[in-house]
Amino acid sequence: MKTAVSIPDPVFQEAEKIARRLGWSRSQLYTKAVHDLVISYSDDPVTEALNALEDVEPAQAPLAPARRLIESGAWQW
Repeated sequence: MKTAVSIPDPVFQEAEKIARRLGWSRSQLYTKAVHDLVISYSDDPVTEALNALEDVEPAQAPLAPARRLIESGAWQW
């Protein structure tokens, strides 16, 4: 898919430096950046299951520590 976007000059210049340093094309860099952002905003199955449980019984406090752990990212390797 080909698209056009507007990016502030300073951000574009820094992105160009990173692409050159990595030996990537501009398309590779932006694809990787957008992909990583999409993944970071996507719910994983564990989070979805915990959200579903909390939605059923939101007053149940035992899920609160698990939610804080997941949202903090501390559980990731």
